[in-house]
Amino acid sequence: KEVKTGGIRMITVDGKYRVWTKRVGKGRIKMLTLHGGPGASHEYFECFEDYLPQQGIEFYYYDQLGSGNSDQPDDLSLWTVDRFMEEVEQVRAALGLENFYLYGQSWGGMLGIEYALKYQHHLKGLIISNMTASIPSYVSYINELRRKLPPDIIAILDKYEAKGDYNAPEYQEVMFKQIYTKHLCRLDPWPEPVERAFRHLNPKVYNTMQGPNEFVVIGTFKDWDRWKDLHTIKVPTLVVGARHDTMRVEEIEREGKLIPTSRVAICEKGSHLSMWDDQEAYFRHLIKFLKDVESGKFRK
Repeated sequence: KEVKTGGIRMITVDGKYRVWTKRVGKGRIKMLTLHGGPGASHEYFECFEDYLPQQGIEFYYYDQLGSGNSDQPDDLSLWTVDRFMEEVEQVRAALGLENFYLYGQSWGGMLGIEYALKYQHHLKGLIISNMTASIPSYVSYINELRRKLPPDIIAILDKYEAKGDYNAPEYQEVMFKQIYTKHLCRLDPWPEPVERAFRHLNPKVYNTMQGPNEFVVIGTFKDWDRWKDLHTIKVPTLVVGARHDTMRVEEIEREGKLIPTSRVAICEKGSHLSMWDDQEAYFRHLIKFLKDVESGKFRK
């Protein structure tokens, strides 16, 4: 007799590690979620529960290896784009998902692009949320945002970065007040699931792949760039951006031009976590995309 677990399943990946997944809702439309970070968790997606199951959308939380409720092995060689992409395929196969929607936000959007470039035959649709197609493009824009900061703030950032002291309280405070509250999530205070996801971030995964913070990108994915490959993604795709994001709106629109069967949605009030700070627009765009693809009415 099957034991009920509230939709939670641990899945073995790479033959030895276990990752955590949870099914929410029951419906014909199925969507697997890829969280950001790298090294964050599914927790900041919890607002999805107020919008998607009610529309007949069954979605899956999934904490990537090294994150949240999944195993957190102490092996830096695991934190590569290719290994994570193959992990997604192992999770998809274990969950029995076929002709499904893959949703990725931030680093998860990058992972979604990688997955689609190799495994799009399994997909019915792709959602790339708050992610440009190139880390150098992202770095260029985040540095543009930095140059617009007041000189005294830039001086504080320069001082601690010169020493490599990214955990200094003064540095952290400036990052939070000048960047995170303006470009990551504009709500005050931050919603509890967002705070919890940040609190649970695994710095070893994040620092290895990204670097010490949003500004200092020196990790293993620093040269990632897929602009020239986007035209090969043929499945219906929704590209979501936000006016106050750390990703340039024009580059989100460029993604939409390069992916043949795609639609672009810009959340005018939102930032990087626009599922929180421009919630109504965000879920309107997402649900309409899913329904349009399902009904055969999808148009660019």
